Amino acid sequence: MSVGMSLRFTYPAMLRTAALLCACVLSSIACADDASPDDRNIILGAGVQRMPGWIGSKDHRNQPVPYVDAELPWHITLSTLDGLTVDFIHSGSWRGGFYGNYLWGRERSDLGPNLGGIVDSLSPRLNAGGYLEYQATKAFSVGGNLAHDTQGAGAYLNLYADCDLPAIGYFNHSVQLQWQAMNGPAMRRFFGVTPEQAAKLDTSPWSPSAGSQQISFEYDAYMPTGEHTGVAVAINYARLLGDAADSPLVRHFGSANQLTTTLAFVYRF
Repeated sequence: MSVGMSLRFTYPAMLRTAALLCACVLSSIACADDASPDDRNIILGAGVQRMPGWIGSKDHRNQPVPYVDAELPWHITLSTLDGLTVDFIHSGSWRGGFYGNYLWGRERSDLGPNLGGIVDSLSPRLNAGGYLEYQATKAFSVGGNLAHDTQGAGAYLNLYADCDLPAIGYFNHSVQLQWQAMNGPAMRRFFGVTPEQAAKLDTSPWSPSAGSQQISFEYDAYMPTGEHTGVAVAINYARLLGDAADSPLVRHFGSANQLTTTLAFVYRF
């Protein structure tokens, strides 16, 4: 249930986030010592992500990232890719409850020489809301989440379908198709161009409204290298849609095609 935006980690933010995620997971492990091992599936690690410099950028950068994918007791999941979920609905094929995630910002250096100092830098934000998922089969599920910035006006809707592919020996892999929409304030925050900015960039002002923001396809894979160790890979292709793709920032200085790849070495508890 990823937010679907591959925004960069700043190094201090990465360290703080890694420490916070690890602390949450390790404290959960400690609290769950009396739980059955079957009740938890915890993967911790670190890796490198190659991502667009900002949403809509045509330039990429390599960035070290923490990797967490934890299924904890009491129907709690925590993931650097999919955020935090806490189930309040856990009956039959239905799952639902609290959803939270962290939306990374962009710095002046990410924007490059053409946009830096003209287009606004954006600080990271927490967003929170709810999710609902239907497990059609053991391998296939569909769902959605709706979240709002905890300190801002942005709102985000994600609809997704997940499918676990047949394992090839010890090699496990899955695919996800996701569509995302934003409200007006979120669209203008990421893709808007004020008249003053437009004059400096020699382009037209842009004030996008609420609507479709992107559709994405992701392939995830995990290959064990030992009893507790392994390599995790994620490849995400996204296509910006609607007012996001039509933004002068994207049309003149970026690309509507967004590719993010992640490679991490992990330890499974």
